[in-house]
Amino acid sequence: MGSKSDLPVAKKAVDVLKRFGLDYSVAVASAHRTPDRVAELVKSSGADVFIAIAGMSAALPGVVASLTPAPVIGVPVSGKMNLDALLSVVQMPPGIPVASVGLDRGDNAGLLAAQIIAVGNKDLREKLTEYREEMAAKVEKDSAEVEKDV
Repeated sequence: MGSKSDLPVAKKAVDVLKRFGLDYSVAVASAHRTPDRVAELVKSSGADVFIAIAGMSAALPGVVASLTPAPVIGVPVSGKMNLDALLSVVQMPPGIPVASVGLDRGDNAGLLAAQIIAVGNKDLREKLTEYREEMAAKVEKDSAEVEKDV
């Protein structure tokens, strides 16, 4: 996270990663205020995927991507400058891609990280399939309730 205030968004990602039994770590490191810390954390990590969460100028995902060949998922955080945060994550220069999810969508970042890791993990792919089946069943249940009430 770029700052401690991003923690509610990070908790969404953590909840998903826990659900699928994936290892994770969480840290605060600012691309602008602590660039050496960012570099140290990225270069010393054995992570298969990084989730970088930041608001305002949201430079953290791009900086992380510049330091590793591993996939990086950027999560722009909403606030006073929503469009700035979103564009900072999605408008990366050629050669340094960052995947992006919607504003505050730490949950989708966790799911995307799980999907990336599942490429080489059949058990995880099965868990993700079950998760999607659960989501579909919830929609069907909600629809039945709405149809009954209308």
